[in-house]
Amino acid sequence: MILAIDVGNTNIVLGCIEDGKILNIFRIHTDANQTDAEYAVKLKQLFDLYGVCAAGFEGAIYSSVVPPINRALLAAVKAVTGLECMVVGPGIKTGLNLRVDDPGTVAGDLVVGAVAAIQYYGAPVLVMDLGTATTITAIDKDNGFRGGAILPGVKLGMAALASGTSLLPDISITAPKKVIGTNTVDCMRSAAVYGTAAAIDGMIERMEEELGYPCRYVATGGLAQAIVTCCRHEVVCDDDLLLKGLWVLWEKNRK
Repeated sequence: MILAIDVGNTNIVLGCIEDGKILNIFRIHTDANQTDAEYAVKLKQLFDLYGVCAAGFEGAIYSSVVPPINRALLAAVKAVTGLECMVVGPGIKTGLNLRVDDPGTVAGDLVVGAVAAIQYYGAPVLVMDLGTATTITAIDKDNGFRGGAILPGVKLGMAALASGTSLLPDISITAPKKVIGTNTVDCMRSAAVYGTAAAIDGMIERMEEELGYPCRYVATGGLAQAIVTCCRHEVVCDDDLLLKGLWVLWEKNRK
């Protein structure tokens, strides 16, 4: 069994994976102010609560888009499990051809999502991650990582709208019954859900036009279910895509 750790801007997702099967998933809040000891206490409490033996992991793999947290969390994992994490970054085998201007700047979560999408859904594929940011990544038919687009996340955009105006409230991200809202909250929800879905549909069409052929589509992230069901393209939603990708990378790089 391995411990897979995906550090996002909002949450840290930890998965216990054995032979490709995800046995447990834990989430804790991402906080760059936490010390290694504080993270170690949280990890131990989670493992104890759910009956996970910290000494039972044969390895650990780590991906992060929050560099300030890395030292403390990696030290916490070592303290609790005794393991040094395999870190997704330069030098790790991915099977991807990073066809971008500066491969060293590609975020780990994009690499992990692309690896998982190829393994489980096949290329060419467009990978969407709807979290704090909304990212769309294009993988061509030769497993080439071609880049993509980064949009403000749905909640982030709505929070900015509410904080920057006097009359618009904070809202929950749910689809209203109609696209044309008849009250303020439904107007905002329409833009958040149907507007984002329309943006994804539009980006799919433009990316496929640039690639020159149709693709498969897979989405992950906290808001994927709420948004992609309103897309006009058939987008598969896979909540565990990044944990699956970490498992694939572990298998590619284990000694």
